[in-house]
Amino acid sequence: MRRNRKRLILFEVGVVVAIALILILIMPVVLSSFRLNLLGRFLSLAIVALGIDLIWGYTGLLSLGHGIFFGLGGYAIAMYLKLQVPQGELPDFMGLYGVTELPWFWQPFYSFPVAVVAVVVIPAVLAGLLGYLVFRNRIKGVYFSILTQAATIVFFNFFNGQQKLFNGTNGLIDFTTLFGATVSDTKTQFVFYILTILFLVATYALCRWLTSGRFGRLLIAIRDDESRVRFSGYNPTEFKVLVFAISGAIAGIAGAFYTLQSGSVSPRAMDIAFSIEMVIWVAVGGRATLVGAILGALLVNYARVFLSEQFSEIWLFFQGALFLIVVTVLPDGIVGWLRQQKFFLLQRPAQIATYPSLEQDPEVQHERQNLGN
Repeated sequence: MRRNRKRLILFEVGVVVAIALILILIMPVVLSSFRLNLLGRFLSLAIVALGIDLIWGYTGLLSLGHGIFFGLGGYAIAMYLKLQVPQGELPDFMGLYGVTELPWFWQPFYSFPVAVVAVVVIPAVLAGLLGYLVFRNRIKGVYFSILTQAATIVFFNFFNGQQKLFNGTNGLIDFTTLFGATVSDTKTQFVFYILTILFLVATYALCRWLTSGRFGRLLIAIRDDESRVRFSGYNPTEFKVLVFAISGAIAGIAGAFYTLQSGSVSPRAMDIAFSIEMVIWVAVGGRATLVGAILGALLVNYARVFLSEQFSEIWLFFQGALFLIVVTVLPDGIVGWLRQQKFFLLQRPAQIATYPSLEQDPEVQHERQNLGN
């Protein structure tokens, strides 16, 4: 059993490395710089999809507010980029609104390490705090989803209305340099593309590690029967807060990479519709699969681009029909359907046989007969 498990792990590692090499070595040759930039953006969206799958697919927490953490990660790195101006000057948009002194909370973002830490820590702390306030009161299910959606409205309206601090609806745009390199330059964008792939692989490895062992089994138990987990002596609140904070940090990283490759971040990242789209990516690819989250994010976003290019006026109808077909015909997502078709690359490891096979064990039956049962 252990030998087979090691073989499966090595095989999975090999597949992941092979796909990463294809993305790094072949795609830049095949695709134009514009298409490669699109692929980089979609790969960053696949990172946040992994975080959604971690909390929804494995833990049963349907968040409709992950755009908050995605947007915060984007704003954190964008604030550093906007401060790449000559000493004593302010970001260009602040002068338009009569700001004469840099706000105090912008000051730390002169430092790149601080900005990088903020990309991860701010979304994680906010997610952990929000999760603690919700989970300690045993709020779950649709009520949890509604609360996360309400939080999204709050953050969207706040950032949307702060012209002097965050340029309001327009958001932070027109990034110039990073470590002396032009942000919009093709070579710089290629570096961002490579980093996105590496972080996607690292995030997948982290999520696979979290969901493969005892911690992962506990998450699934919380998803399937939280009350029984509580009666078994575990406190589900602690685990739910932890996994929600991890998912928030993953979303922040994804938002930072998306901002670097798109060249802007705005309150639209915190829009309710965008947070719902994230859930749709996971639903289309397949919940509790991780691979499905990545596949769903890529397929849905590429379908959106293709349909908008081919059918510019009615592409939204095609996209809506696509979602309805997948949800009704493939309720377990694409990866779930492939597993049902016995697709060998996506088969789960065989489960350890316990009860009720234990009832049919000859030794158990013999003991029962001798005990008069």
